[in-house]
Amino acid sequence: MTHYSIDPFNALDAKTEAQKLAFAPIVFQTAKSLRDLGILAALDEVKKEGLDAAAISQRTGISEYGVKVLLDMGLSAHIVTWQAPNYRLANLGYYLLHDGMTRANLDFTADVCYAAMMHLSDSIKESKPAGLVELGDWETIYQGLSQLPTAAKESWFNFDHFYSDRSFPLLLKRVFAKKPKRLFDIGGNTGKWAQQCCAYDPDVNVTIIDLPQQIEMALVQAQEKGLAERINGVGINLLDKTQALPQGADVWWMSQFLDCFSPMEILSILRRVREAMSPGATVYILELFWDAQRYEAATYSLNATSLYFTCLANGNSRFYRSEDFLEIVAEAGLVVVEREDNIGLGHTLLTLAAA
Repeated sequence: MTHYSIDPFNALDAKTEAQKLAFAPIVFQTAKSLRDLGILAALDEVKKEGLDAAAISQRTGISEYGVKVLLDMGLSAHIVTWQAPNYRLANLGYYLLHDGMTRANLDFTADVCYAAMMHLSDSIKESKPAGLVELGDWETIYQGLSQLPTAAKESWFNFDHFYSDRSFPLLLKRVFAKKPKRLFDIGGNTGKWAQQCCAYDPDVNVTIIDLPQQIEMALVQAQEKGLAERINGVGINLLDKTQALPQGADVWWMSQFLDCFSPMEILSILRRVREAMSPGATVYILELFWDAQRYEAATYSLNATSLYFTCLANGNSRFYRSEDFLEIVAEAGLVVVEREDNIGLGHTLLTLAAA
C-alpha cells in the first residue's frame, strides 16, 4: 500500500489531474451511461474489430450523436480506444462492464451516494448525515434501509453483501472449531451470516441483535429458509447505553458493523459486550481497515466509502485505521488473541477475549 509520504505529481501532471477531478462527476455519468445504454456491451461483442459510431447506433438504438459524444469522453477517460473509423473497448471499459466489484461500487455510488454528496460539506460541519435528505426522512440510513427507494435499496444491499459474503465461507470453519452452541450476531442485518451458520452447524442457535426494523426483515428471511426455530432476534438500539445486551453466548460476532459508529459509540458497545460475556466466550470482529489493504484500489475505495458514512449513514463513522481501532478494543477491556489480515476482499478478523 502507498504510504503517502511523497507527492506523485510534478506541476504539469498535477494540473492535469486537477482537471480530471473538476470534471469527475461528468466522467462518472459518462461511464455509467456507456454501460447502461449497451454501448460497452456492443463493443465487447466484436472484440478487437471495433465498431464505428453508425454501427453502434444501429445495435443499441442510441442516436449517432449520443454514441459519439459519450464515446469521445470515453476516449479521454481511457474507457475505449480509437482507430479510425472504429471505437474499441479498452481494459478499463472491460472492467466497467464485467467486474463484479466495479459494478457494485458504481451502482452504490450512483443510486445511494451521488445526489447526497452535494451535502458533504454540511455533513462535515454539522456532524450529521445531511445528504440523507435525498433518500428519506430518518436520523440515520439504518433506520430507513427497509424503506429506501427500490434502486437505492438494491444497490445498498448488493454493495454490502458483495464484500461480506466473500469472506463468510472462509470464516465458518474457524468460528465453529470449538462447536459453539449459541452465537450472538450483533448487527446481523438481513440474517445472511446467521443462515450460513445454521447451514454449517445443525446444532447452533443464532440470536441476531439489531434495530427492530432489521430484525423484522431477518426473521422473515429465516422463516422462508425454514430456520425460524434456530434464528431469533433481539431488537434494540445499540446507541442507547441504557439497553443491556442479552447474555449466554459462546460466540459474539460483529461483521462490518462497528465501522457504522463513532469511536465513543464503539467503545460503549464493546464495553457492554464485555459486561455481558460468559466466562470463556470469544468475540470475533470482522472489519475493513484502510491501512491493512494489499492493493491501493482497496484503500481508495474504503476511504471513499468512509465519506458515505459521513454524508448518509450517520455523520460520524468510517472505515478506521487499524491502530486507532485497536486502542478502542483495549479500552473496552478486551484483548486481541489473534489478528488475520487479507481475508476475502481485504477483511481483517480480530479474535478477542476478555482482558
